[in-house]
Amino acid sequence: MWNLERRHQGQSDVPLDETGIAQAERAARLLAALKPDAIIASDLQRAADTAAALARVTGLEVNLDKGLRETYTGSWQGLTMAEIEERYPEEVAAWRRGELVRRGGGELETEVAERAVAAIQRGLAMIPPGGTLVAVSHGGAARVTIGALLGLAPSMWRVLGALSNCCWSVLGESSHGWRLLEHNAGSLPQPVLGDDR
Repeated sequence: MWNLERRHQGQSDVPLDETGIAQAERAARLLAALKPDAIIASDLQRAADTAAALARVTGLEVNLDKGLRETYTGSWQGLTMAEIEERYPEEVAAWRRGELVRRGGGELETEVAERAVAAIQRGLAMIPPGGTLVAVSHGGAARVTIGALLGLAPSMWRVLGALSNCCWSVLGESSHGWRLLEHNAGSLPQPVLGDDR
């Protein structure tokens, strides 16, 4: 419901509604085909419950990690975008220009990326070489984490766009570092044939 209202969630612990539950179950059936070795998730219930749907299909346990939480946006949380624009016009303008802003007095995107990359590294330590980790987070946090993993400057993270509900990105390690194989996907990636792996 919050999404339909364009209400800013941040770290508000909002549960999944019926639509969210159905989206999580659909995503779980698709992601199970990746044969994950481990699942990590934000401890906020909307992400934890999404991860639990995958756990039910795969038989894996979910390892909750606060490092995967959405950006804490202080006084913006719970407000609609229209309310935020009315109350905090300078912050909104700076944020839309791509400047690093403590929205509502909360976290900078660079701080979110730092804690979330650390959570990903903890998750990667749980899997065998060449294994698959599924990390269930939140759209904004996932975007900045992916940008950081790819080595992009923070000013470039927005080119990725946030993830839609129950969509995912697929990253793979190569000899050149992390590569973005799919972004904001709702289906499984097709193998890439070529010598640029």
